[in-house]
Amino acid sequence: MEIERKFLVKPELLPKLPKGKRIVQGYLSLSPCVRVRIEDGKKAWLTIKGPGLFVREEYEYRIPLPDAKKVMALCLCKIEKTRRRMGRWEIDEFKEPKGLWLAEIELETPHQSDFDLPECICNEVTTNSKYANVNLAAEATIARLARKNRKEK
Repeated sequence: MEIERKFLVKPELLPKLPKGKRIVQGYLSLSPCVRVRIEDGKKAWLTIKGPGLFVREEYEYRIPLPDAKKVMALCLCKIEKTRRRMGRWEIDEFKEPKGLWLAEIELETPHQSDFDLPECICNEVTTNSKYANVNLAAEATIARLARKNRKEK
């Protein structure tokens, strides 16, 4: 089970963070969520997530990078982000929508509250489906296709 809370980030209040990892995620299915993830062009995983935004089933498998690249080519919806660590927090800076930063924290139980909320982390968006990575990927894909359409006209 994945138990995760998600928050918006004020990037101007972030402390200096490590360089981070470049992550590309492609989605084969939106519901249930089936995705391939490639990290820094070196490691890859196939992930299946059940329904829900806060608590849900998650199955994750390491897969060979050549396979991941082939599967990624099958994905219409993709998203790119840079992930940095800040203690227990994962901080994601999205390539698109530009300027979006999200913080995630994984918990042991749904009622766990023994974590600090740093000044740079603000509004909780855990249950707002707009901020689910799969939906951000779908929106980014729609925006890319719209830009491509405008250029071709």
